[in-house]
Amino acid sequence: MALDLAYTPAQQRFRSEVRDWLAAHVPQAPLATLESEAGFAQHREWERTLAMGNYGMITWPAEYGGRGANLIDWLIFEEEYYRARAPLRVNQNGIFLLGPTLMEFGTAAQKARYLPKMAAGEEIWAQAWSEPQAGSDLAALRATAVRDGDSYVLRGHKIWSSRAAFADWAFGIFRTDPASERHRGLTFMLVPLRHPGVRVRGIRQIHGEPGFAEIFFEDARVPLDHRLGDEGQGWHIAMATAGFERGLMLRSPARFQVAAQRLIDLWRSHGAEADPALLGRVAQGWMDAQAYALNTYRTASRLMAGGSIGVEASLNKIFWSELDLDLHRTAMSLLGARAELVSAGAPGPADDWLEGFLFSLAGPIYAGTNEIQRNVIAERLLELPRA
Repeated sequence: MALDLAYTPAQQRFRSEVRDWLAAHVPQAPLATLESEAGFAQHREWERTLAMGNYGMITWPAEYGGRGANLIDWLIFEEEYYRARAPLRVNQNGIFLLGPTLMEFGTAAQKARYLPKMAAGEEIWAQAWSEPQAGSDLAALRATAVRDGDSYVLRGHKIWSSRAAFADWAFGIFRTDPASERHRGLTFMLVPLRHPGVRVRGIRQIHGEPGFAEIFFEDARVPLDHRLGDEGQGWHIAMATAGFERGLMLRSPARFQVAAQRLIDLWRSHGAEADPALLGRVAQGWMDAQAYALNTYRTASRLMAGGSIGVEASLNKIFWSELDLDLHRTAMSLLGARAELVSAGAPGPADDWLEGFLFSLAGPIYAGTNEIQRNVIAERLLELPRA
């Protein structure tokens, strides 16, 4: 499929509108980390500000809090968003992962109930996949949802749940058929986190803040309409969610294009004292970011023409996670020993690179480890035999 890189007049007007709105509304001072209680509250308020401008999730239909924009408009919005250094989206698990899943599998009542509050930042969602015995091997999960009249009774333990420390809701899969094994007998559930029988305990990360949490379900009772899709359909729905996570929206190319430009600026200020070989890594980072952007535009154009994303989502996930890591490793090499110093006062550029580097180390792990993604590519795309 040919890719037309020329923007239409309407797209150019939309870019100007977004740029002007962000210039007027992006906070002048950086918000506290969203992994702290205070920072989470600040980011929640930013989500509400976005919704007031009708930017909560622009590709959604108007009745769900969006503006019915297409994927090219979304990419334009993301480019302006990252260039404005706007805050990270605290509700990314909701708007980028659960939201599209609800659009595909939810009932009309579920869409009307959850999507507008998600777009408005009124309800923040956590992702509750992993369990102590089921990390990358999600099919080994043991948490159960037992049907009891007009409710499900949840029991079990989820861990490494992103955003759960301060979020309002979580989505995950539970075993509804006690005799089932592996991928069978699983059901996708939506669970309020401030609910009888649900206990949340934050997990402190290397910087001391609880960006993750573990969730204990101790006979937590939720109504039947908290089930998404049919009973036993959980694995199929979860794999659709994972496709959204690895595919187009969770990591927009603008994130890496802006990081690559910042890396070029860092070279200009520190390159004279650095190893000349790093210049090649800076250039490679910029080229890789541009290649990712072009490929994303191509994918968006294909989807708008009626296509779909399949196993190539695994290719996508490996590329953006390793690109992020490479950009930050190069920055840390350019900064040298000063990269390890944290400012006593307001955070400086080196602090931004250090925090980004620490986060980038997780990229090859979350959203399905890159080792697992390579197995998926080998088996389903290349059709190689199992070892």
